[in-house]
Amino acid sequence: MDGRSQAKVSSPSLRSASLLLKKASASLLLRKCLAELLATYFVVFAGCGSVAVNKIYGSVTFPGICITWGLVVMAMIYSTGHISGAHFNPAVTFAFAVLKTFPWIEVLPYWVSQFLGSFLASGTLRLILTSKKDHFFGTLPVGSDFQSLVTEFVISFLLMFVICGASADERAIGELGGLAIGGAITLNVFVGGPVSGASMNPARSFGPAVVMGEYRALWVYFLGPVAGILAAAFVYKFIKIKETDET
Repeated sequence: MDGRSQAKVSSPSLRSASLLLKKASASLLLRKCLAELLATYFVVFAGCGSVAVNKIYGSVTFPGICITWGLVVMAMIYSTGHISGAHFNPAVTFAFAVLKTFPWIEVLPYWVSQFLGSFLASGTLRLILTSKKDHFFGTLPVGSDFQSLVTEFVISFLLMFVICGASADERAIGELGGLAIGGAITLNVFVGGPVSGASMNPARSFGPAVVMGEYRALWVYFLGPVAGILAAAFVYKFIKIKETDET
């Protein structure tokens, strides 16, 4: 068989293999996006649900809200971390892409999944609990927009710093990563909740805002978390490289 015959035989085989690879990649991305959608849904449903229930019935209390946020994030990390990486947060996805530890081609599908999950969870809460503006379960500044912006920056920085240390580093604490991140969420809600509502996540603020029609200061909950999470990612990367150089 000459070279031309071999090329004719191998060319369809290569195209077939390439097609199968693309289908497999698309299937994997679909499963990862579905995991992100479901996890974000349950994070917002439980976290924002505790806020709504407390406003309506007064039965959860502020410490209960803080613990609920930490527990649901921890639970979803252990449930979906091995599938999608357990982002649940467009700012985290963006930061990992900027650091080149997450493919840019998957950023938009992840964002759609995260925002859609938040929207669906917020719609569910409005359907089963409340549609009154007085029972708004989103995030609004308690003080000035600037105070909330700074608060969101700081607590988002802390969250991402813990995420990098617990999940993105090979020397991390492994299976205890979810516990560390859930603990950071709980602490952040304790500290930042009375000031800004402690969003740390544009998707978390987006869903309730759209469903309840309350868009006041929504920009704070996009700019603050994105800036804080990006800053933490770069700082952690710098610290990690410096430690490697010194050893």
